[in-house]
Amino acid sequence: MTRSSPQAPNRPFAALRVRVLTGVAYGAALLGVVVFAGPLGFALLLSILGVLAVSEFFRLTRRERRPVPEFCGQAAVAACPLAAAADGVFGIVTVLGVLVIAALTWHVAYGNLRTADTAVVVVGATYVGGSLAHLVLVRSLEDGVALVIAVLASVWAGDIAAYFAGSTIGTRRLAPRISPHKTWEGFVAGAAATVGVWVAVPAISGVALDAWWLAIIGACVAVSALIGDLFESRVKREAGVKDSGGLLPGHGGMLDRIDSLIPASIVAYHLLAAGPMS
Repeated sequence: MTRSSPQAPNRPFAALRVRVLTGVAYGAALLGVVVFAGPLGFALLLSILGVLAVSEFFRLTRRERRPVPEFCGQAAVAACPLAAAADGVFGIVTVLGVLVIAALTWHVAYGNLRTADTAVVVVGATYVGGSLAHLVLVRSLEDGVALVIAVLASVWAGDIAAYFAGSTIGTRRLAPRISPHKTWEGFVAGAAATVGVWVAVPAISGVALDAWWLAIIGACVAVSALIGDLFESRVKREAGVKDSGGLLPGHGGMLDRIDSLIPASIVAYHLLAAGPMS
């Protein structure tokens, strides 16, 4: 009589478990810094996350090894959140202005550089550092801690809802040439979850924005998060890779983790700053 072999592990479930555990650890750490570390500590954390993400972006977009001033872009990304904490929007603009001058100078000094090489550095630093720095600006608003948590929670809720709705009931492909697994059903579910988080903000904080404006913020954050996700998906497809890196088990790289948050931070800040108070 032969002994039956043990049942093979459920690989999709195991992968989902790893993804969930990594996401929970990442989210708890980020929220802990938002609540307890203060403005400077939060800005420093964004600097670190930004440098990790922009380094992955440079690896994806640069295939030929020429003396491109990537360190200038990484330095600008690190400086943007700190400059935002010190001097608001003017601080971000100053850092990005210095980056442009430094990149142009480097481009003139090295004759074997191509314009696309220098452009990638400037675009990458602006895309990651200039965008993430808007979370520091959100934190500087009245009830800023609650608003930063709302930005993070709404993006995460939208991502989770889109994932489960898309994988269970999704049939209509949203952008098959860029991200084949994304569906319109997933987007609608994710957008509803994002709007729901924003509409609930006054109930759990002292934020005094009109409910209709919070719903608009939620809708705009949902659309911008989708654009950020699709943009990074296209960059990866052009590079011929599945993930931007392997830093976060179950998620890929840091850029994979914050791709939706990058444009959502910009949209959230400007709509919050312009919003009518109830």
